[in-house]
Amino acid sequence: MSLWDAVVGQDDVVATLTQAAARPETMTHAWLITGPPGSGRSVAARAFAAALQAPDDPEGTSHEARTAFSGTHADVTVHVTERLIITIEEARTLVETAYRSPAQGRWRVIIIEDADRIAERTSNVLLKAIEEPPPRTVWLLCAPSPMDMLPTIRSRCRQINLRVPDPQAVADLLVRRDGVDPDLALECARAAQSHIGVAGRLARNPEARAYRQRVLEIPSRIRGVGDAVVAAGELVESATEQSKVATAERDAEERIELMRTLGVAEGQTLPPSLRAQVRQLEEDQKRRARRSLLDTIDRALVDLLSYYRDVLVLQLGADVDLVNTSARTSIEEMARTSTPEQSLRRMQAIGRTRARFDEYGTIAPLLAIESLFIALRPQG
Repeated sequence: MSLWDAVVGQDDVVATLTQAAARPETMTHAWLITGPPGSGRSVAARAFAAALQAPDDPEGTSHEARTAFSGTHADVTVHVTERLIITIEEARTLVETAYRSPAQGRWRVIIIEDADRIAERTSNVLLKAIEEPPPRTVWLLCAPSPMDMLPTIRSRCRQINLRVPDPQAVADLLVRRDGVDPDLALECARAAQSHIGVAGRLARNPEARAYRQRVLEIPSRIRGVGDAVVAAGELVESATEQSKVATAERDAEERIELMRTLGVAEGQTLPPSLRAQVRQLEEDQKRRARRSLLDTIDRALVDLLSYYRDVLVLQLGADVDLVNTSARTSIEEMARTSTPEQSLRRMQAIGRTRARFDEYGTIAPLLAIESLFIALRPQG
């Protein structure tokens, strides 16, 4: 399949980007690619990078196209921050890279997948490099919406907006790319609300589907404050374990590589002069683990939000499909025993909790989830 096939349901965007790659006169030095989570922002950016490096290869089968798409091309930098914000140090490194001439490709391409994490003070470091980059450098910034970007950055970019793809289009991708059973693919696409990455993970991983099902059982388990506290503890504990699994192997590999670089053999006492570098690595890994934990919790909150959305759909008699067909019995019971006003209040409470995690990176996850689950309990 072509690299562009992974950019699901975005025909207009694909046409614009392929034309820009093929015709230099339509090219722009900086692009802002926006769209809801899971719409394929980073995939579109990578496919565009591949097209820029190999414009005569529309199928993306060449070495240049494949390495550009994967981020291993010498002239393609894909930046995904490990922190809650992109730091000034990270920005300076990107700027230094931007001013290097391409080593072997047609363009020096810099992709920032979480550009909405650029803080105002960081934007000052990036601004001139984005506004006036070298002739053969192009910036591709990815963010949920234009309003998530600082105006100084946004105004210097050409904007490309992605929409939420149809669940059937996402399911078709999973069938073609991963060989997933069509029925399972469609179920996962709907459960993920067309988030391509989440749909793929659910389709390929039975444990992920089982964990999501446990999350969807939480609303029916909460009958009082005690139930809410217990459920919150279980959710945070499970999310912590998942985040540890996701980061432990990489942490170990990084430590081994650092020890090798420092010339310290396994089991050897670390000299005092080298301890600062090890502490720095450990601090970076702690920040990454924190973000992984918050991302895992946020995904659970999105699933809970979809649950109450389905409840509200039934309460209002809306003629739209449910997201969580596997939890229909529980959703119907919740719709029968609560009111639309209660469903809206619960959805708002989930939204506020997600916003608190975004705004206050030091917030205690357990306390925040306990407070939320208490608000979700039946009331009057």
